[in-house]
Amino acid sequence: MQYRDIGGADKLMVSAIGMGGRRLSDAYTETKDDEAKAQAVVDRAIDMGLTLIDTADVYGATTNETLFGKLLKGKRDKVVLSSKFGFITKPDGSRGVSGHPDYAIEACEKSLQRLQTDCLDLYYLHRVDPDVPIEDTVGAMTRLKEQGKIRYIGLSEAGPETLKRASKIHPITALQSEYSLWVRDYEADTLPACHDLHIGFVAYYPLGMGFFAGAIRELDSLGPKDGRRRNPRFQDENITQNHTLLLRLKDIADELGCKLGQLALAWILARGGDYIAIPGTSQIAHLEDNIRAANISLDDETMNRIDAIFPHEGAVSGDRIAGDRLAELNR
Repeated sequence: MQYRDIGGADKLMVSAIGMGGRRLSDAYTETKDDEAKAQAVVDRAIDMGLTLIDTADVYGATTNETLFGKLLKGKRDKVVLSSKFGFITKPDGSRGVSGHPDYAIEACEKSLQRLQTDCLDLYYLHRVDPDVPIEDTVGAMTRLKEQGKIRYIGLSEAGPETLKRASKIHPITALQSEYSLWVRDYEADTLPACHDLHIGFVAYYPLGMGFFAGAIRELDSLGPKDGRRRNPRFQDENITQNHTLLLRLKDIADELGCKLGQLALAWILARGGDYIAIPGTSQIAHLEDNIRAANISLDDETMNRIDAIFPHEGAVSGDRIAGDRLAELNR
């Protein structure tokens, strides 16, 4: 495994490939309600040197944190454990966001209880609350750090101006946002801001919600409960074009003797020395492939060939997410 430092002077060392923990309790995975299988995945990850494990209070409506509280018993000191807060359920049942300082304190306490730990290594605000100054939210997170309940502060889907304002209150160790070969819009200003502010970058959905693993060729490849069925890029009118691009990428993977997903992950790691990818999987074979992607080096010529297939914009068919949720991203 390759390890990388993220953050500024007070660095946090993590494995270059981490684990997006949500998949272990997703309704459409084989580890759902099967703790033995989930335990086997986590144990294998740790055995292979993976240290960064990512969860959130909203995953499975808190059940994912509860699951990891059980899975990490006796192994807590072997991992860098991160979680997130900020999503709430409004009185009408719809989803909302809260970055209120009091809620930050409350949410952290509950996460610690579910995860059966007295300190989170990395704690993120899951989404920026437009109604609460980021200075107030990060101020509360700073108090959590001073109390020894978290070690490092992160933000998720925060834009460049938010990052600059937050960093004046306390150094931000990591920004977690969606990033992959088909989501590259953050390269315009957010990633440069991370570089300038010495903020590590953690890419969620680094395999494009599994698209870059290569098995999803049509919408019907997804089960009836799979949330990706609502994603525009998997719709019939878009996935055929996107799969054509994927076949061109596969030619490069075949030349290098690696798998498609491994190439997609290696591309992210090659983009920056403090970039981390956290693919999610519930299968040990896929986990092993993901971890081994950290050992793949890509030269400039290969990176240029990949960029020609999946450029910054214009090649991929379909919006990255349903339009009503775009407003909460990169805020």
